Amino acid sequence: MRGSDDRSGSLFSYVDLESRVRRDHPLRPIREIANAALADLSEDFSALYPPRLGRPSIAPERLLRAMLLQAFYGIRSE
Repeated sequence: MRGSDDRSGSLFSYVDLESRVRRDHPLRPIREIANAALADLSEDFSALYPPRLGRPSIAPERLLRAMLLQAFYGIRSE
């Protein structure tokens, strides 16, 4: 089962996550490009995850965005 890609910014903090990152940060336009590309792949991801079969997974979009951050910041471990 495919997990949700919904954001839960207020779950652990009372400050909005968007307000913590400056507006001119270089990752903001990259995130928009990545989100557009991942939105185009949404149907393909849905085909890989049968509905109502097993527990919900971590959304593949979320995992791919995390891998981009690892590549950009040189993080070597998951």
